[in-house]
Amino acid sequence: MAAFVLNSETTYHARSISLPSRPHPLTVKVEEQLNRLRSSEGSSTSSIEHSLAGLKDLHDCVDDLVQLPLTQQVLAREKSDKCVNEVFDGSLRMLEVCSITRDVLLQTKECVQDLQSALRRKRGEELGIDNEVASLYMTSRKQVNRTIQRCFVDLKKTESKRVFSALFEKDHNVVAIVGMLREVESMSLSLLESLLSSLLGSRPRSKSNGWCVVSKLMNAKRNAAHCDMEKVDHVFSGLISRKSCNLQSTYVQKQLQTLELSISGLEASLECVYKSLIKTRVSLLNILSQ
Repeated sequence: MAAFVLNSETTYHARSISLPSRPHPLTVKVEEQLNRLRSSEGSSTSSIEHSLAGLKDLHDCVDDLVQLPLTQQVLAREKSDKCVNEVFDGSLRMLEVCSITRDVLLQTKECVQDLQSALRRKRGEELGIDNEVASLYMTSRKQVNRTIQRCFVDLKKTESKRVFSALFEKDHNVVAIVGMLREVESMSLSLLESLLSSLLGSRPRSKSNGWCVVSKLMNAKRNAAHCDMEKVDHVFSGLISRKSCNLQSTYVQKQLQTLELSISGLEASLECVYKSLIKTRVSLLNILSQ
């Protein structure tokens, strides 16, 4: 009977030279989840919210893989190796970016809710959207955008300093595990950056390969939150520039409600991803402490 090993058919493929082998089912499952996320970037029905659900499934599979005795043995044995330490660092990096993204979503949602309260206080006046309310929104948006821009700057600095150590002459299971976790990190950061880009309203320039996913996701289909954000931005920027001054507060309220629903959906999906990331991080730290 063929033995299970932790290899796969990606760029970090490594064959067993001792026994006939086939990839472990969990390895196959992780690869399937990665392929599903890759293929979604060109789908007309894809959205970032849908991709976040897929990302959560991916990290659930990764945690199951990390729980395998063989995986734990390999990582515990090689925990002083640079390539394994990079994996631990990567799990923290994903958590940090996810946490920032959660904060940005919360700030954006609070901004929308504050505006809704301000408009309700107007008691539905036909011409109740004044320059003061519009300025409040645009000021809040600028604050959120500055947070996102700082995140991108930090990520770019981290990316420029990060050089993965070579996996040559490593045990085939080390190559398989580390290579797969590297790819999961790359996909995760790309999707989180894509979400941040959509909230910013524009795509940051980057030469990183990970941004191929971002570019195709954004060009194939603008997600609902991005489109709703653009509509609201257009309304309030028009008011400030006096290009539009005849807007009913009920119309703007409707746009804000739609935007709030979109953000709430993203928040729920991202929270699931965050919990999965924490779970995997704890599993890795337990291995490190052995």
